[in-house]
Amino acid sequence: MIRKLYDWTLSLAASPYALWALALIAFIESSIFPIPPDILLIPLIIAAPTRAFRIAAICTVSSVLGGALGYYIGAELFDAVARPILEFYHKMDAFDVFKERFNAQGHWAVLFAGVTPFPYKVITITSGATDLNFWTFMMWSVIARGARFFIVAALLWKFGTPIRDFIERRLGLVFLALMVLLLGAFFLVRYL
Repeated sequence: MIRKLYDWTLSLAASPYALWALALIAFIESSIFPIPPDILLIPLIIAAPTRAFRIAAICTVSSVLGGALGYYIGAELFDAVARPILEFYHKMDAFDVFKERFNAQGHWAVLFAGVTPFPYKVITITSGATDLNFWTFMMWSVIARGARFFIVAALLWKFGTPIRDFIERRLGLVFLALMVLLLGAFFLVRYL
């Protein structure tokens, strides 16, 4: 099923509605869709490198707006869905501790999920469920998603098709390594 969804998403790159499809996929990927927009972003930029940054901007704006929907889902469905489950298992106290910790460092989670292969939708929904400050969430979402999509656009614009293989196979790991280094530096500065 995931492979069919992947192939269908990729086929949208040839459509005259490709930018609309990219916007839609970036929007819903931030809250419910399992396929990242990169699989449509990359072929679109390869096909039209002069529009690379416009395509990245569309993807960024749509993804951040989709993140706001994910935040809303977390905020609105928590009481109806999650709270009864947590109360049934007597875990509300544990959730309250998690909520406090998440809100103290949630901006790092948004940044991490926004630039790495970690599912961004998990953090958007969690941010809403824990009442992370909405504007903090939005600011870090713009920074993270913008960095991710504009770096991909810049690499494809500069190097073209040869970088495509690298992006599809290894860019997530590079972003993950950078985030580990960034968080490690933050830890060293703060606690040492």
